[in-house]
Parts: sequence; C-alpha cells; structure tokens
Amino acid sequence: MGSPAPTDFAALTNELKAESRRLGFPLSGVSAAAMPGRLSEFHAWLDAGYAGQMRYLEQRREAYSHPRHVLDGCTTILMLGMPYTTKRLRSEVASGNFGKLARYAASDIDYHDLIHSRLKLLKSWLVARVADSAVRGVVDTAPILERDFAERAGLGWIGKNTLVLNKYYGSYFFLAALLTSVPLTIDEPDAANHCGTCTACLQACPTQAFPRPFELDGSKCISYLTIELREPVPSNLADNMQDWTFGCDVCQEVCPWNRKAIEATESALTVPPERRKVDLASLLEINEEEFRRQYRKTALWRTRRSGVVRNAIITVANLELSEYVPQLTRLLHDEEMVVRETAAWAIKRLQVKSGDYA
Repeated sequence: MGSPAPTDFAALTNELKAESRRLGFPLSGVSAAAMPGRLSEFHAWLDAGYAGQMRYLEQRREAYSHPRHVLDGCTTILMLGMPYTTKRLRSEVASGNFGKLARYAASDIDYHDLIHSRLKLLKSWLVARVADSAVRGVVDTAPILERDFAERAGLGWIGKNTLVLNKYYGSYFFLAALLTSVPLTIDEPDAANHCGTCTACLQACPTQAFPRPFELDGSKCISYLTIELREPVPSNLADNMQDWTFGCDVCQEVCPWNRKAIEATESALTVPPERRKVDLASLLEINEEEFRRQYRKTALWRTRRSGVVRNAIITVANLELSEYVPQLTRLLHDEEMVVRETAAWAIKRLQVKSGDYA
C-alpha cells in the first residue's frame, strides 16, 4: 500500500476560502503567523494611555507579540470579514425620545455568538481534511492584532480612523481569524492606502478622539465611553456624545468608502434603520430582571444594565428632555453608583439649560 498523496495546499486554501464564503465570510485572506508589523505602534498606544480602563490589553501586552501565544504551532492565519451593512448607510438623528445604537448592535443576537458558530464549522471542515492539524477560531477576545493581520492578508487597508477599509465593503464588517498549523498559501497585501487626502472621519468625531491620522485615543471614543468605561463619563466628553446610547458610527458614516458598500447578506445582521434606536423612557425604568430578559443575547449585554442606563441618562441630557427629570430624580436612589452620579449630573445640566438652576 503506497503512502498518501501529498496535500495540495494551494488548492486546499482556495477550497477553504470558498467554504468561508458559503458560511457568510465574503472577505478572506491568508497571512503568515509572525510578529505583527504594527506591534511597536500598539505598545506606544498602550503607553500613551489610549486604552483607558481596558487594562486587560496591558496585562496581555506580551501575548500580542506572536499568534503562537493564541495557538501553539500556528503558521498561518485565515483572516475573515463578515459584513453587517444596512440599506440606508447614513444614520438619521434619533428624533424624539430615542437614543441611537451603533448599527452592529441593533441585531437581536450578539455577533460573537453568530461568528463563533460559523468558525466552529470552518474549523471542523479544515480538521477533516488535514489530519492532526491545530486550528482555533477567534473573534475580538483573543490577544491578536486582527486589523494588522487583516491588512497583511489583503482584506483592505487601515484607514485614518484606524478601521480596516475595503474597496467593496467599506468598513462595516466584523473581523474574525482562523489560526492554524496548516501551511496555507499566503496572500499579498494591498500596497496602497486609499484614504488619500480625505480627513472626514477625523473632523467629524464628536469627542475629537483622533490626536492625528491613524491614531485613536480610545479613552475619548464614544464606543469606549458607552461600552468599556464602567465609571461616570467625564462631563466634557458626555456633553459631546450627542444621542449615541451604545457605540458610535460617526467616523464610518462620513467615510466615502461606505457610500456604495456592498450590502450584507447575513439576515441576522441586516436590521432596518428603525431598529437602530432605543426608547429612552424604557431604559430609564428598566430593572435587572427586565434587562437580562431583553438584552442577554445581544451586544448591549456587555455593558450591563448600569452602563446602558448611564448612557440613556446622558442621551436624555444631551437631547434636553426635561420631561424626564422625575425619572432621573428616582434614579438618584439607584443601587448602582454610576447611575446615581450620572442622574445627578444630568439633572443639573437640564436645569442650567432651562434656566432653572440657581
């Protein structure tokens, strides 16, 4: 009996990408597992304090130095992109008594759950074809610089707003990675940066979170303030959060590459525009049990009830909804300190705006 035929890894790579597309990842490319090219920039970003309270990034600083810290024996990484665009790319101001959600958070599901389920299927597909291969799928949570490897794998380029941009899908797509010991065929990166002289994203940021092009002060970013920060939002930043109640899309909404982005085909991620707003009155009244029941399987669960209520209070203040002062007054006795302090700040701010503050 002869030995098995050697694996055609170029053909295998093409088949793997085809399977990725079938599973909802129209963007795919392979990068070598190596030290990230932007590792020194990441370290400088951490040292500048731009991570804010995301201390887990500093705690795992060394783990980001090579993908082998995520998967022992890793030689290549299949970088993947799953779009979540909607048909109306420009988000309207949430008029009335509503706050805005970042478009990715408007779905009834947490994208992590959806993508992890697809990565498991992709892992099984690859393991079935290459015996004894090591494979691990990750999205967001592992210490890997996804944007660096996505750029190296040819998925796009890193724009001035620090997001990965693609000529056809813009920036409205989730990144995921399939790390493996299988020697997949490496793709070439796009050698050019296609942002040109455009600075729309930098100029539009409500909290001026970009110190310079290609650099984000995460501690000022509305997405960070509404999701990662567990304390009261500093008043100078809260004043400029507009009506964003969870996340922010401003730097993406103004990007020319998103104007004609290809629509997402994943039904769970293509919610209509009206789903991108939340009723502020209901958030001010929500208790722990109701929050769990309504948001346990969604992206909003990450910031817990206290964070979402804090964000809703800030939105009420920024929209100058003085009719909610009674609800805010009740929240002065909330069990969560961050809610109590934010409610007190909002009441004072509304009083100043209305001229009732002595």
